[in-house]
Amino acid sequence: MKLPPFDYRAPTSLQEALALLADHPGDARLLAGGQSLIPILAFRLAQPALLIDLRHVPSLNHIDINDSATTLGAMVRWCEIEKSEPLPQAQPLLYDACLHIAHFQIRNRGTVGGSLAHADPAAELPGVAVCCEARIRLSSGQEIAAAEFFTGALQTTLAPEEMILAVVFPAWPAARKWGFAEFARRPGDLAIAGIALFYDLDMAGRARDAHIAVIGATNLPMRLSSAEARLNGADLNEAALAAVAQAAADSADPPADIHASIAYRKSLVATLVRRALVQAMSR
Repeated sequence: MKLPPFDYRAPTSLQEALALLADHPGDARLLAGGQSLIPILAFRLAQPALLIDLRHVPSLNHIDINDSATTLGAMVRWCEIEKSEPLPQAQPLLYDACLHIAHFQIRNRGTVGGSLAHADPAAELPGVAVCCEARIRLSSGQEIAAAEFFTGALQTTLAPEEMILAVVFPAWPAARKWGFAEFARRPGDLAIAGIALFYDLDMAGRARDAHIAVIGATNLPMRLSSAEARLNGADLNEAALAAVAQAAADSADPPADIHASIAYRKSLVATLVRRALVQAMSR
């Protein structure tokens, strides 16, 4: 299908991009990687008067790693994360999850900011951001927790005149245990369900500070607090794995659609939690 008619601008600075947004309140869309927006335009699900291409805004494309945080600019592409040498050590869960995103051609164009703004509940980055308590930095000066940023399927708190500048992940302890598992009908498809998790160990070798987030099986990425409670303080044995997996399935509230029933998604959540925990225990 052909795209609807629109004006096109490619600003070369953040200030110019924000000025264009302000001049077209509610009637402009930002083009980052375009891997979601272009199909949306083709199907006439959006018909903006102005398309603002951000590829020439250099301040949005940076990966900064220090002792307190890892910051990814909004225009960082997945392929740049794949090629980053320090990221596998600085943010291993984030790095591994990004390798599951779609296909290489899409990872070569898709961007961090585009994924967060699109807010697909089956996308990997929103779920990892919620799991890791990342914060999303906005052009308005706010820095909002990822768990508060996503409000529903394809819905966020982002105002029409706002832009995502970066996402900030807290520093990652070297001894932390983590796992990521997802299931899709075909490699590269959006996940029917996925799990991102991590935990630390106390002096007795029991899990503490557990974080378990689900994607695909709920209407927005969210943490499964009851499963986290089961994991915290647990000896990591077969009984504990079963209990945490069951708690995750019980607390998930999946939709039924053409891809899977509610019961299937709940069962899948339990299976993926177990798989991710087995990964974590082996690390």
